This record gives sequence, structure tokens and C-alpha cells, in this order.
Amino acid sequence: TGPVRIEGARRGDLLKITVVALQPRVPYGVISNRHGKGALPGELPRGEGTMSVFTPVEDRDGCLVGTLPLTDGGPRVVEFPLAPFLGTMGVAPDSDERPHSVPPSNFGGNIDIKLLTEGSVLYLPVQVDGALAYVGDPHFAQGDGEVALTALEASLRATLRFDVVPRAEALAAFGDVLGPLVETADYLVPTGLDRDLNEAMRACVRAALALIQARWGMSEHLAYAYLSAATDFDISQVVDIVTGVHARIRVADFAAVPAVPATPATPAAAGPQENAPEQDHT
Repeated sequence: TGPVRIEGARRGDLLKITVVALQPRVPYGVISNRHGKGALPGELPRGEGTMSVFTPVEDRDGCLVGTLPLTDGGPRVVEFPLAPFLGTMGVAPDSDERPHSVPPSNFGGNIDIKLLTEGSVLYLPVQVDGALAYVGDPHFAQGDGEVALTALEASLRATLRFDVVPRAEALAAFGDVLGPLVETADYLVPTGLDRDLNEAMRACVRAALALIQARWGMSEHLAYAYLSAATDFDISQVVDIVTGVHARIRVADFAAVPAVPATPATPAAAGPQENAPEQDHT
């Protein structure tokens, strides 16, 4: 859905997207693997064609779970919890070229970070005035890596809130954010993106170092030691041409450090858009 013009968003600002609610619209989803795609191209699926697995969703004492049979048509099933999120959340790139919808980049896009569930926040560096935000690719559940090519793809009704963080306040809170940055109740989550997974990892480490130095004033060599001892680096996905890595920096570890200026600053107004996501401006 989009693009949605965000009033007051200027190049160099951060767009703050808060995930207010994600409501499943159907009791099922699909997991798909196409030949030559995924983490094991040429190995799975076996033979030519596409493997698509219809996945019913059931309620277990108020908790929604996905179900998969152990064998095709078999009676026994494995169950896994749902954690809905939007795989694609982005802003318009500053480019005259038509952007590719599959690979993520510094403007966000198809980042497939499963931490972006209800209550989470995504910060994106604004590339063009108005931001031109867009979202899509709803998932009911995904494992880090998204190895078979898709997650549990299914329809969601999303309620999002957009706020603008002016550049000066963004710099004070996070330093110079060069790519997607996620915030949850427990973690700050910088990201690294590259076609080479090793380079994506390096980019994520650099982003994490810069964030810790800017937000808490920690010396670089000590921040590096902290990351090695206390921070998990997870593979977001390996199937979107450009691979992704994200780091989970536990904010409680810095509870004794003086607070930084709060964000956001300016609630944003989105211009009317046909089929735009519901928006909360309260």
C-alpha cells in the first residue's frame, strides 16, 4: 500500500513508523519455495516447479498457531506460534531509476525483520521530501533467514502511526542513521544489508558501534567488546538478493546510563491515499 506522503518529512529526517495493530484477516497462509530460489537453490524443491504448502491457522486457548503435517496428507501435525508482521516497510529512494521491489536497501523496503510485530517501531532515513512511505508483504510468521524463500504469507489488516523525527533530534538520539533501525520494548536493532552475507554482517556491526557511541557515549573499543559479549546478531533473510543482518542491543543493559533526548518530535499527517493503511494520529 502506498506511497503515502508524510507532511513535514524532509530529506535527512527520520520517519518513525509505529506498528499499532496487525489483525489477521483469514485463518490460513501459504509457504512457497520456487526452483532456484531460497537458501538451497538447486537442492530444494526437488525437481522442477513450485512447492507451496497451504498452512491452516488454529486457535489454541486464545493463541493462534500455524499447523503443518509431518507428511503429506498425514494425520500428525507440528504447531508453531504466529507473530504477524509486515515484511516490507519503506520510503521512496532518491533515484531516477525505477526501484526493484525485492532487494532491501537503506530506504527499507523488503527487509523481512520479524521483530516488527505489534508495538514495535521502525525508523527510516527520509530520502525525498514527503518520505512517500509504503508497506506490504504481510506475514503471519517467519523464522530468521526465511530459508525457503517465503515466510507464512497471509493477509493482515495493519494500523500504523507515522511520526517525523527532525534530523537534529535524530542525531542526538541515534547518531547518523544510514539504514533501517528497529526499536522494540527490549532492544534497539540496527541493520546491515549487502549481497554478500559477510559484508552485511560487517555493516551491521559498524551500525551497532555507531549507535552505541552516539546514544550512550561509549568508547568504540569498549562498545566492540560489549557487542561481542552481550549482543546477538541475527540473519534477517538470505533470499531477497540483498541479504540482511540485524543486531539486538538490549536497552536494559544501559539503564544506569543518563537518558538521551526523547523522540519523536513531530506527529506527521499523511495525505489522503486510496487503499492507504489505517492511521492513528492520536
